[in-house]
Amino acid sequence: MRLALAASLALSVSACFRPLYGPTASGESMQVALASVQIDDVIMAQDQDRLGHYLRSELIFGLDGSGQNATPKRYRLKLRGSESVTTPIVSSTTARAEAGTIIGTINFSLENLDGTKVVTEGVATSTATYDRSIQRFASLRAARDAEIRLAKVLADQIKTRIASVLAVIKPSGS
Repeated sequence: MRLALAASLALSVSACFRPLYGPTASGESMQVALASVQIDDVIMAQDQDRLGHYLRSELIFGLDGSGQNATPKRYRLKLRGSESVTTPIVSSTTARAEAGTIIGTINFSLENLDGTKVVTEGVATSTATYDRSIQRFASLRAARDAEIRLAKVLADQIKTRIASVLAVIKPSGS
């Protein structure tokens, strides 16, 4: 009896779940749906353009693979962001920061290509930490590597949210 109850419960909720990277509600593959997103330049706060560049590059690769795909564009992704650096650990002997944490916040909006309808919007936030050194160039490189890691995490968050929305959009006229 318990087995029958468990089986019937499993069958009743099995239709409630849709695989994220399976066919979309429109019937096209998720790869084609993601490739139909045009990614605008990231608008960043002053002197923070490097994170925006890394983020846009990661999104182009994650959504389209190369950015040179012939898939017709149906959506436009607008991005606006900022980053800040905090230094939670300061050496008591040298009074220098021993670590840094980069905090990135990206507001995104997925619109139809002509900008008349917002499909989804949201905020992606993440952090990346790095060790600081007395050697200036080592610290700069560590900070840049942290920005690249941060851009990858933010791009993955945005890609997943966009995929979850595109999976359930039905074609117009349905």
